[in-house]
Amino acid sequence: MKSKEEVIAEMQLVVEQMRLDDIEENPDSETEQFQCDACGGIKSLAGSVQYGNYRLCNDCVLLAEVGFELGQIKEIDELIDAMEDKRLEADCEFLKKKKKRVNN
Repeated sequence: MKSKEEVIAEMQLVVEQMRLDDIEENPDSETEQFQCDACGGIKSLAGSVQYGNYRLCNDCVLLAEVGFELGQIKEIDELIDAMEDKRLEADCEFLKKKKKRVNN
């Protein structure tokens, strides 16, 4: 059985390769952006993955895949629920930046 560190290192390589493959297949995917359903951040489409109704950025794909591999999560909804605070932070940061732009 692999150690937690081995799983993480292996998944980092896999997820990075997915990102590079997306860019090779569609170079625009590196600059195209979307709002990640897990972390709430505005992220590059490259390396993102659709899990059912949710699109996750490359960073969150890593979290999901490590969680699945280690048996810490069984369904993507568990990760989405666990990251609620992170999404709220991202939404608040977006609103602060928007307000600052409007005021300047």
